[in-house]
Order: sequence, then C-alpha cells, then structure tokens
Amino acid sequence: MLTSYRHIGLIELRDQLTRFAPRPKKIEQGLLAEKLLNELEDDRDYLFDYVYFRITNYHPDSKLRQTIRSEDLQHDLRLLIEDLADAAVLDSESAGERVLTVNELAKKFQVSTKTISRWRDAGLVARKFMFGKRKRVGFLQSSVDQFIKDNRDKVRRGERFSQLSGDEKSEMIERARQLAEGGASLSEVTLQLAGQMDRSPETIRYTLKNFDVKNQSLAIFPHHRESLTEDDKRVIAQLYAHGATIPQLCKRFKRTRSSIRRILDEVRMQEISELPLDHIYNEDFEDTSREAEYLADMPDGPPARKVRTPADLPSYLAALYDVALLNREQEGHLFRKMNYLKHRAGVLRDELIASGQTNAATMDQIQSLYEDAVRVKNKIVQANLRLVVSIAKRHLASTDDFFSLISDGNMSLIRAVEKFDYSRGNKFSTYATWAIMKNFARTIPKEFKHRDRFRTSGEEMFDAHQDQRRDPYTEETVQRQRQRELARILDRLDEREQKIISARFGLQRGVEPLTLKEVGAEMGVTKERVRQLEARALTKLREAARDAKIDVELGAG
Repeated sequence: MLTSYRHIGLIELRDQLTRFAPRPKKIEQGLLAEKLLNELEDDRDYLFDYVYFRITNYHPDSKLRQTIRSEDLQHDLRLLIEDLADAAVLDSESAGERVLTVNELAKKFQVSTKTISRWRDAGLVARKFMFGKRKRVGFLQSSVDQFIKDNRDKVRRGERFSQLSGDEKSEMIERARQLAEGGASLSEVTLQLAGQMDRSPETIRYTLKNFDVKNQSLAIFPHHRESLTEDDKRVIAQLYAHGATIPQLCKRFKRTRSSIRRILDEVRMQEISELPLDHIYNEDFEDTSREAEYLADMPDGPPARKVRTPADLPSYLAALYDVALLNREQEGHLFRKMNYLKHRAGVLRDELIASGQTNAATMDQIQSLYEDAVRVKNKIVQANLRLVVSIAKRHLASTDDFFSLISDGNMSLIRAVEKFDYSRGNKFSTYATWAIMKNFARTIPKEFKHRDRFRTSGEEMFDAHQDQRRDPYTEETVQRQRQRELARILDRLDEREQKIISARFGLQRGVEPLTLKEVGAEMGVTKERVRQLEARALTKLREAARDAKIDVELGAG
C-alpha cells in the first residue's frame, strides 16, 4: 500500500475498503473515486463526509465535519485508486478497455517516462494491473482521454518537447551561467531560458539542478536552496520513520539539523491534529481520580453463556464461535475504556494546540492513548463478528453475495461500536443488530420496503422481522439447505486455501481481516503467493457453486 497520503481520513478509508470490501466493490469504488477526482475544483475545501459518501454510498457517522483541501484530496484520491486496484488484482486483459503501460504512453506522446511521472502528479490516474504474471503500473484509455481533455496545453507541450540533446544541454548551461553572473536568480534564469529555447520551465529547472548536483565545483547556483513543499516535508517524516538519521536527511535535503527537527515536529503535529478522536462523552471522565479504574484490564467476572456452534456451518465460520462473548460487565468496561482513552487524548491534544508549541512527550502520549483505544475497539469488534454472520445468513437470498453482505455488515458493526453509548445500560448486541439490519435494509431494499415505512425503533424493526415472515417453516428449511450447500462447496478447498480465505475475510478465530502481507507473514510465503492462492481458492468456489447450481456470487478471481 502507498504511504504518502496527506489526510488521516483517507488512510482509514483505504484500510477499510482494501481489507473489508469484496473484489467487485473495490473495482466499483475505484471508478467512483476517479469520477469524484475529475469533478474536483481547485482552491476549495471538501467535507470528508461528502468524499466518504461519494466513494462508498454510505454516510459516515463522524460528527467532526473535517474538511480536506482540494489539492490534498486530489493527491489522496489518486493514491486510493491505485491502492484499490492493487488490492483487487486487476488483469490488463480483462479491464474492459485498453490499458497502456508507462513506456507505451511515453512512446504514444513521444515524451520521456519522467514526463509521464509529472503527468501523474498533475492528475493522470494510474492503477496497478497484472500484465501476464507481473504487476505493473498502467493507465486505462478512458483515464488518459480524460487527462488529455483537462490538460491539452500540457500534453501539447510535452509532445512538442523531445529529450534534450547534448548540444542543447551545453547551450542551456552556458546561457544560464551568463545570466547568473549578471545577477539573475534561478527563477529568473528559468523563465528567460524557457522563452529563449522554447522549453518548459520544468525542463530548464531540472537540467540546471541536475548539472549543479553532478558538478558541484562548477555549479551555476552553488548556494541555492529550493523551498520545501508539503510533499517534501511528508517524505522527510516517512524517511525518518523508516530509519533515516537526522544527518542523512540534512545532507539529502540541504537543511540544518534544527530545520529538519522542526519539520519532523510540524508534520507529526499535523498528524496528531487529524487523529479521529470523536467519542461518546461521559461526565464521569472529568473525575481523574478514577483513571486507574477506567484503564484497568477487563474484569474476569462470571463467564458469558457459551453458544453452541451450529452443526451446518463451514469450519472457518464455525471458528468465530471459539471467540468468547462478552458479558454485560466486560462489555461496559471495554466501551468505557475505549471512550475514556479517546477523551484523554482529545484533552491533551486541545491543550497542545492551545499552547502553540510542539512537545514530543505529549505527542507520544496522545499517540499511545489513541493506539490503545483502537486495540480496545478491535477487541469489541472481534467478540461480535459472529453477530454479523448470523444476520447475514438470515438475509441471504439468491441474488445476494454472501461475502459482500458480511463485508457491509462488518463496516456497520465498526460504526456501531464507535456510536454506542454504554452509559444507557442497553446491551450492545441489540444496538448492533439494529445498525446491521438497517444497513441491510439498503442492501436488500425489497425485503425492507414495507418495514422501513412503519419502523419506529430498532427493537421494533427486529421484532417485525420475526413476525412478518410469510412461512417461517418453509424459509427455515430453504435457509438450512443453502447453508449445507455452501458448506459443501467450501469443503472443496484444501486446508491452506481455507486458512487464507478465513484470514482475508476476518473469520479466522475472531481476528480482523488481514492484508496479503500479513497473511503471507503468518504462513511464511510472499504476498504475491498469497494473492495467487486466494485467486485459485475463489475460482474453485465459483466452479463448485456453478456445478451445484447455487446462485451465490463468491467473489471474483
């Protein structure tokens, strides 16, 4: 996955879509993201809620109303499209339209591959495709056509400029030296030479900068320092996070130690300010003397009633029943702990912003509190994953994709965990059931059309689902038959394939869905090998479903 996103909300959305959405959804969401990208206007701020809805067709539950600058949103949407394509494993031969490689596009317009890279930065949408057995960057013909339409002057200029010859470079450098000796700055030299030599300013600047780097004793602008862009600052922070030292960064970016440290603090402060710390507030949180109670380990208490595993479930679904359910006391403790952790982090962040200073120790504490809150949330989600599967089974119809229902239900469960108010004394399972079924009401509109019109509360809707079944005995018989058929085709997979499908869909002993890289690390194979095995397993499932004449979409290979 790409790492240079500028907004934390897009990173979290990327993680949700690539981990939970089935393959057809990833492809659809990538197209929706590209459509949104083409509609963005410069110098505008966009609500994250609006962006989230345009890509997923869901309204997020966040109440922060965060905004994203247009230039940052354009940048992050291009990364999101590429990550979704990477996760969906798109084949260039089955893309539905022509796919051009970087070299093919460069040859088509008679420009360098560096020019193609600049076009990507300027808005040309790229995706990763499988070309044979190799994954490479490619461009849909429709994306290329859209870029040409929006950037005709840029493309014409690129077509007009072939690569510089040796004589042209020598002439450019000599003219630049004469202008610089006359007192002209780099920007002045760039503009003058661009007009004189009919070259783009980017070409002039790159050529002169490259010459100075390679010939420091003969440099035209030996003391020049270009101002760092926001992208440069993020790159510095990423390199530092991956082990680069301060001296190495000083040398690479031609900055002092104090400047690099100031940039690192600035970027980190921006990341801290964008952490999603919205939570369910409780006035008890103001009593800091009870902090040890709030942050204590989950109480053992009396064990919750163990639910017997249904006999007709496939093994990887049955594994969900190995995760212990939370009793009321444990549930209340975890929800209080999660919200208190976010509350404390939010208080510290507000104090830090109000001070107008960056304090590494405080930022460390905020980050630690947030990560602890995420771990608690994940524990709650894992303990309730079987609820999603249980409800999805009851709503599985001949035209539904079972894995898609589970994916949608998982997202509803996550949102329910973040919105549940534990202080009211209600059971979370009741609230989550209502949230998941409300989501399925949109997924399966015919089933819920009449019910939505008269629903007054979550519990009444749940009761109505039980009472309005036209023939409970017949429906139950059909449902059990479908479960047996599904279990039978899943048994076509060998143990390793079942483990991969289980891990990738988050159904292996209650853990969340894992990435290809994480599954590969557990199994001791490469990410690409996991991708191949997953594709083979899904192909087997589709073939088995077709042979058994079961009208259930099991995903695309």
